[in-house]
Amino acid sequence: MSIRDNYLEILKRKDVATKRSGRSPEDVILMAVTKKHEPAELKEAIDAGATDFGENKVQELLSKYDEVHPERWHLIGHLQTNKVRQIIDKVIMIHSVDSLKLAREINKRAAAASLVMDVLIEINLAEEESKTGIPKGDVQELIECIVAECDSVRVRGIMCIPPRADNPEDSRIYFKETKRIFEELKKLDLPEDRAYIDTLSMGMSADFEIAIEEGSTIVRVGSSIFGQRDYR
Repeated sequence: MSIRDNYLEILKRKDVATKRSGRSPEDVILMAVTKKHEPAELKEAIDAGATDFGENKVQELLSKYDEVHPERWHLIGHLQTNKVRQIIDKVIMIHSVDSLKLAREINKRAAAASLVMDVLIEINLAEEESKTGIPKGDVQELIECIVAECDSVRVRGIMCIPPRADNPEDSRIYFKETKRIFEELKKLDLPEDRAYIDTLSMGMSADFEIAIEEGSTIVRVGSSIFGQRDYR
């Protein structure tokens, strides 16, 4: 199947899963993950209707930015503080905030660019050493610190990546827990210009339908759209 056919098939599955969870298809964004894929491939996805693209690495995003023009670019991978300035005016959301230090740098660079950057807090639910993100017990404190200190950052919600599993159903318990945390955060009395909690980013190629059933509002799909990545 072509990239166009793949995208349209995933979009259809996304919409079916969204309706199955009692929501409208417009309630869940299908993000095309572009890691290790070429600009020509990304353009095929745009031609098929893709609007939101997510890149893991700053340098890869920069290498594609001038050539590929989706409606929205997202930075979804781990972000080093010394690279924030390079992408602050190129993405509409940073999905991987995992420290106050990083939030402060985003705030500094966003203020200098006269914008407010939307961010998600990345949670490492299983506390895997190989993954970034913060423990679930630290999420509320981090958000409250960002709200108190960073007037050019707006927290929009949370993001998680569950442990790798052979059976996608094994991810459901992590998605349920992330949704529970999300709902608790929505109850906090926070100023909407600093924290407007409406975004739950979870679910990838293998498990995005399960993530949608458990409440995801953004699913991040790469290989099912573009094919397997070439890591050479």
